[in-house]
Amino acid sequence: MKSEASYESCKSLAEAILNEARIKHVKISCAESCTGGLVGAALTEIAGSSDVFNGSAVTYSNEAKHKILGVKNETLANFGAVSEECAREMASGAREIYDADFSVSITGIAGPDGGSELKPVGTVWFGLASKEKTFAIMKRFSGNRQEVREQAVKFALSELWRSIHNGKILS
Repeated sequence: MKSEASYESCKSLAEAILNEARIKHVKISCAESCTGGLVGAALTEIAGSSDVFNGSAVTYSNEAKHKILGVKNETLANFGAVSEECAREMASGAREIYDADFSVSITGIAGPDGGSELKPVGTVWFGLASKEKTFAIMKRFSGNRQEVREQAVKFALSELWRSIHNGKILS
């Protein structure tokens, strides 16, 4: 079965990720903050996901990001939880603790409060990690808290699928 065909025959992006991971023989994991486990929930909603999905860490507090994922206290103090540096360290930490080939992380400000001029509500950083590379990208979403979270989940799943499909992290 070709991986392109597997995506088209899937009912959801999460199902496509799991199928792609099976085809490529890779394990995946994630680390989430503002989405509170929605990416992990989307993946585990599909029966049989445990053959490629190793786990997810929901690390909402800075203390949890540090203790569970190994995000450096210096990173949190100097750049904050909603930053490129934190997203990268979260993705790397999840990849390591779950012994995964690919990991995605999400950290952001879903609102309705918590934003600032530099980091307004809707600012979300995504990290992607493989054994070869770690990358982060920032997106700004609009809408209410639930809409920001839903958009963040869709983007994270898209980037995870793209990385697995290409066998590497692009960008």
